[in-house]
Amino acid sequence: MDDRIEIRLHDSLEAIAPEDWDGCACPETQLGGSARPVDPFTTYRFLHALEASGSVGKGAGWEPHYLTAHHDGLMIACAPLYAKGHSQGEYVFDHSWAHALERAGGRYYPKLQIAVPFTPVTGRRFLTRPGYEAQGLAALVQGAVQVGADNGLSSLHVTFCTEAEAIAGGKIGLIHRLGQQYHWENNGYADFDGFLASLSSRKRKNIRKERATAQSFGGEIIALTGDALDDTHWDAFWSFYQDTGARKWGSPYLTREFFDEVHRTMADDILLIMAERSGEPIAGALNFIGRDTLYGRYWGANEHHPCLHFELCYYQAIDHALAMGLGRVEAGAQGDHKLARGYMPVPTHSLHWIADPGFRGAVEDFVTREAEAIGEDIEILANMGPFRRPGQS
Repeated sequence: MDDRIEIRLHDSLEAIAPEDWDGCACPETQLGGSARPVDPFTTYRFLHALEASGSVGKGAGWEPHYLTAHHDGLMIACAPLYAKGHSQGEYVFDHSWAHALERAGGRYYPKLQIAVPFTPVTGRRFLTRPGYEAQGLAALVQGAVQVGADNGLSSLHVTFCTEAEAIAGGKIGLIHRLGQQYHWENNGYADFDGFLASLSSRKRKNIRKERATAQSFGGEIIALTGDALDDTHWDAFWSFYQDTGARKWGSPYLTREFFDEVHRTMADDILLIMAERSGEPIAGALNFIGRDTLYGRYWGANEHHPCLHFELCYYQAIDHALAMGLGRVEAGAQGDHKLARGYMPVPTHSLHWIADPGFRGAVEDFVTREAEAIGEDIEILANMGPFRRPGQS
């Protein structure tokens, strides 16, 4: 048997057969049992929706160059690789690195990024077919680094990878960087009241007050998935998303066509929570459903109502995760305000290859000091969490 692995680059996902990509990205859907993938964001249909809608591509700052590894005619691994002309839509911030290199006379952009665009969600980034995990990861890393070196690029970044990938990448020479998010964990709660019972009395009262305040907006909250979703819901959510995108990023990352694409191919993986009054949507929160996790992605509103954001994005997400028997809610990047609402700090991971040796040494020193600070922050924040201590009411 030939032990050689062939690496290929593809400028469009359509050059790769969906069954080959998903055989590496979500093999659990092809091995019997539930058809729902662990991670909806690395599936062919999600990444293809980004590309087909024009949310990524030339002119978007995310230019696809999907990486695949082949052995004996079988595609054993793949990675969503992009050439980046900026650092937007990543949520692992390297602007200071870019400024430092450019002040020293270097050129930071373009760079390479292995990531799910606009999606700060931890998941496998080196997508390997079962049985080829170590072999596939090593081949993809080597291939991506070679692409960067051959093209004179400054760096390669692998963002929101798993801890296991971060450890493996570190062993083969990549720089391992820590970050932080807030996740809600289902510790065997029967319902929302069971979750509340685990909190301190003051936090319980505060959450009940916030939920009551939110519910007083004068309408109803509905949850939509699958066939219950239609164009009118996406038209409304698009207006919410545009408002949020304009305020946060200057312009929205996703196009209107993206929502049409995911409606067409991923409706059963979507939970859209809408606040309506007199039949008219006034706010909404978009979630994607994984096999064990509910992922909160986007929120927006065309009216302001106290605590409605907390209700739609955090409390409704917990309600529905409990109803679906899911173990976790991931509500996106940043947000210390999530701590008081039961979302606890957890580490996130990324990997980095820096071409210039001197600059690489400076980055290594930076991430070492940063990791120490993040570890201390997580420990302090965890101790400040809302959960009852032994003997506390």
